[in-house]
Amino acid sequence: MSKAQQEAIKERSMVLQKDMLAKQFTELSQAKELGKKVVYTFVPGNLTELILSFDLLPVYPEINALQSGMRKKSAAYIRDAEKIGYSEDVCTYVKCDIGMMLNGNIGPTGEKLPEPDLLLLSYTGCYTFMKWFENLERLYPGVPVAMLHTPYQEDGIITQDQVDYMVKQLREEVIPKMEMVSGKKFDMDRLSAMMENSVKSEDLLVKVLESAKSVPTPIDAYFAGVYYIGPIFTAFRGTSEAVEYYQELWNEVQQRAAAGLGPVTPEGELKEEKFRLVMEGPPNWTNFREFWKIFYDMGAVIVASTYTKVGGTYDTGFRHDPTQPLESLAKYCMNCYTNLNLPQRIDLIENYVKEYKADGFLINSIKSCNSFSAGQLMIMREIEKRTGVPVGFIESDLVDPRYFSYANIKNRLESYFQMLEQRKIILAQQ
Repeated sequence: MSKAQQEAIKERSMVLQKDMLAKQFTELSQAKELGKKVVYTFVPGNLTELILSFDLLPVYPEINALQSGMRKKSAAYIRDAEKIGYSEDVCTYVKCDIGMMLNGNIGPTGEKLPEPDLLLLSYTGCYTFMKWFENLERLYPGVPVAMLHTPYQEDGIITQDQVDYMVKQLREEVIPKMEMVSGKKFDMDRLSAMMENSVKSEDLLVKVLESAKSVPTPIDAYFAGVYYIGPIFTAFRGTSEAVEYYQELWNEVQQRAAAGLGPVTPEGELKEEKFRLVMEGPPNWTNFREFWKIFYDMGAVIVASTYTKVGGTYDTGFRHDPTQPLESLAKYCMNCYTNLNLPQRIDLIENYVKEYKADGFLINSIKSCNSFSAGQLMIMREIEKRTGVPVGFIESDLVDPRYFSYANIKNRLESYFQMLEQRKIILAQQ
């Protein structure tokens, strides 16, 4: 183990997050014994503060799937789901989740996950979520289902009618079912107090992500970024633990920036920043370290990514509002990346390329994820036209190892980085 790896393991923010996640899965495994009720829901547009205000425990199926992918468990789960009729074209998160349930619902940490007491479908731009929950409803007959439908930002603006529509659903559909399942009355003051913690965490996360505007950047905003977003996009937004984590993370990032240090990676610290990239699309989870290492070996770092906005576009200005908790939840759902229209996504990426001084724009197109993959070729052409930076395109999948070709991806990236290098030489001569 290298010195850089030892230092990374000792960083307090990493220890804090590991302890937070371990505590979460242990609590879930003991939920029934502790008398806790469980809500299955999704990351984009999640209602974490509302769930926690009822003392309910959230479970995120796509988090279980990606964790299973990183632990090399997803291939077998996907095969089992396909054996009972799930097509190869179905989102591999879904098949991994279904396969996990078929094998005893043992979570990625090896602890059995509890069955849901409520299925909460917060729909934000991904139609697959609706079909996924139809299947969960069949797997767990009799479990109540609450749906929060989020209007798509077709015109690129959030109207008061849309906010009112969502608040009405919260009041008449979601909250009554949470009250029924939890046996507790809704407490607006408690929800508001939790959102004060949300704002603190959101402020700190944005500072961390925007530190990548520095040259060199002290962080990687894609591979490392998926760890940074973990607590705020899942079960900890609105908690004091999340605030503590993000404060510690921000302290560490400031120290690295002040010392002019590059990001810490599994292979060690990135000593020389050769290429700065903006990345579109989720990462591949089954070969996550090998994927990251290709970039590390070529001196490439991701300074901004769209995937780290799938659970909220805080860097464009949104914050939860403790003075209007329900309205705030509505606006949060509508501001998730997968709920933005294509012109909004292009504008966001264009700003990233320019503000973060990127040398190029790269898309990792996911075979089974239409929410991200739809429109990506058009996005790529438009970004090339608007910014002039070289664009690249690679393909993999979320948690299906059959669709990760290391040699193919490495060859494509090597050609892409050669193009970036030639462009740098030409620009330097002008």
